[in-house]
Amino acid sequence: MSAINPRGYSELLADIKKRIRSAQYEALKAVNVHLIQLYWDIGKSIVEKQQQTGWGKSVVENLAKDLQDEFPGIRGFSAQNLWLIRQFYEEYQGKGILQPLIREIGWAHHTVIMSKCKDVQERQFYALETKKLRWGNESAA
Repeated sequence: MSAINPRGYSELLADIKKRIRSAQYEALKAVNVHLIQLYWDIGKSIVEKQQQTGWGKSVVENLAKDLQDEFPGIRGFSAQNLWLIRQFYEEYQGKGILQPLIREIGWAHHTVIMSKCKDVQERQFYALETKKLRWGNESAA
């Protein structure tokens, strides 16, 4: 960076950096909404197919392998994550108090909340706090 620093430059730089961080955060939120919706739809599809056809655990294992083969390098489709996606749908569907919050926080937060909180009110509390305090978002620091 050059040593030239005209009057007002620092303020301009600070404003642009703030706008860049804001745009990055908004982009991440948009991606998160779509990812959570995708996971919701995948979980719903797995649950419905298992209920309709009586498919067992091996179907999820095969699905994970086939998805990983089709989308190499894209994380999120391991058997373990597909089981979490299935659990996510099962535990949140029909819970009107939680459904408005599912797209408001990231997938990693959902997995922690599902593993630590077994009660709907407790999940709601932590989802709301995560959203309010933007836990895990570097831009909040």
